[in-house]
Order: sequence, then C-alpha cells, then structure tokens
Amino acid sequence: MKKTNEALLVIDVQNEYFTGHLPITFPKGSLENILKAMDFSARAGMPVAVIQHSAAAASSPTFRKDSEEWKLHPEIARRKRDILIEKSLPGSFTGTGLEKWLREAGVERVAICGYMAQMCCDTTARQAFHLGFQVDFLSDAIGTLDVQNSAGAILAADLHRAVMVTQAMRFSRVMKTDEWIETIAR
Repeated sequence: MKKTNEALLVIDVQNEYFTGHLPITFPKGSLENILKAMDFSARAGMPVAVIQHSAAAASSPTFRKDSEEWKLHPEIARRKRDILIEKSLPGSFTGTGLEKWLREAGVERVAICGYMAQMCCDTTARQAFHLGFQVDFLSDAIGTLDVQNSAGAILAADLHRAVMVTQAMRFSRVMKTDEWIETIAR
C-alpha cells in the first residue's frame, strides 16, 4: 500500500440519524460503507477525524448536546479516530480546529463520508475545496432523507443524486467506498 497524504472525515454519524427526528433512508448501506472506510483507514494508518454536530440552542429538538440522539452512533464511537471535532454549523471547518489539524498532519486530500449529503457533507466538501484541499466524496457512504419544506419536496434518492452531480462538477472526485479503497491501496 502506498503512503497517502489523505485523511478521512466522518461527519455527524450520530444517533439523531437512526433513532431521532432525521432518519437517514438513502442510500441503503451507508452506515456499513462508513464503517468500511473507517476500518480501512485504521489499517492504512490514515488519519481519521470524527465530526460531531451540536445544536447551538439548548432547546433544539435535534442534536441537543448530551442527549442520546446527539451521541455518536455506537459503531463510530468504538472505532479508531485521531481527533473528535465538535461543530455547531454545517461546515466542519467553521469555528473548529479541523484545518489546523489537517495542515499539521500534512494532509492534502480529504475523503468525506457521513450525514447529510446536502447539508454538512456538501458544505464541508466546498470548504475543503476553497481551502485548497483535494476532496473525495464517498457517494455510498454519504446519506440523506426525503425533504419537504416551504420551497417544495424532494425524495432522498433525487436529492442524493443532485448533490453527487453537483459535487462532481467542480468540488470533489465522487466515488464509491470500494473504488476509493482500491485507489488508496494501489
């Protein structure tokens, strides 16, 4: 296996998306692919940053700090990580030490997995690109759900596809987890 200058960013894989108000529905198997990426990174000696979202308001119905839903998914919590970054906005770089940690580790490329595709994963990928990092966006390890609000409604599969197409236009190299592992392992 070649030495890599890449780090894995595991974004917001918290109980909120499994037992809370925001159950992830697409793609099927996203959690398993996130775990596969984490396990591969541990074996490869690749730095892993786990990012955890905390609501800014203590009265928030989602991601309320110290609630059961705020906690990391148990499978994420028990796996190797090099740093845990807490954030309160969609971008993992905003108001956190993530960029400093990546620069000190000599990282030039980040691989992104986690939740949700259109919110924190997309925002973090764009921020990373703007900061000069190359980005891998692990499509089958990034999930979302159906969304309905005052602007309209969209099914999870359509929303996921739109984010992947947009990311591939400019910001990221969009690929499946197995493809990413194969690229690193060469």
